[in-house]
Amino acid sequence: MKTPNLSSAFTGLRLLADETRWKLISELRESDRQVAELVARTGLAQNLVSYHLHVLRQSELVNTHRSDADGRVVYYSLSLTALARLLAQVSEELAIPTTPPPSLPHVKVAFLCRANSARSQMAEGWLRVLSNGQVVALSAGTHPQPVHPLAIAVMQEAGVPIDRHVAKPIDAILNQKPDVIVTVCDIARETCPVWPEATRSIHWSIADPAAVVGSEEECRAAFVAARDTIHERVRGLLALLPRWFADQSPSAVR
Repeated sequence: MKTPNLSSAFTGLRLLADETRWKLISELRESDRQVAELVARTGLAQNLVSYHLHVLRQSELVNTHRSDADGRVVYYSLSLTALARLLAQVSEELAIPTTPPPSLPHVKVAFLCRANSARSQMAEGWLRVLSNGQVVALSAGTHPQPVHPLAIAVMQEAGVPIDRHVAKPIDAILNQKPDVIVTVCDIARETCPVWPEATRSIHWSIADPAAVVGSEEECRAAFVAARDTIHERVRGLLALLPRWFADQSPSAVR
């Protein structure tokens, strides 16, 4: 009997079926992490973690980003685009019907970065639009600067206006008592204060588009890339919120 060719969906599912890789993917689903953090959180040996991260990188399910704060540090992140593509292949091959997303809890999410001029502002805009206002979106910076014109321009192209956004210091949102803190730059992660009332604190290691030096086209491309990455991350966050806050009262009534 002739052996049938394995589909990419089957190969991908077999890749995910490994217990060690599943642990790593589960950790990266919630936050970008360094190897040492993954070792501490999973209890796995460092060489085992490094090996399986290499396998996941080869499959393009995991990406890396060298820290903007310390070039010796590498953050690993889960590619939701690649994972969604794999799951879409599974759904297509097995004819699995899709289900609508669940309703969202009324929680507050604060995005923090250094300048509050680009990444955190784009994240705030995306969350407000993609949640249809069900989630309260906030943003602030450790050293706020005016909102970058290119951030405004590329978000406008995507149909998300942020031209009325104003950069704010972290002190300005302290009384908002956010439920989730998302640092979107490595510098902010290392310098932002501890928020004891926040249920979750997660990190997205996203390259600073404002740091790109080059032609006008190259600078714009950097902002478009950041915009699209943040769009993917915010969509992923919205899928996690119902799980995180399933048994909690909405923060909007506090």
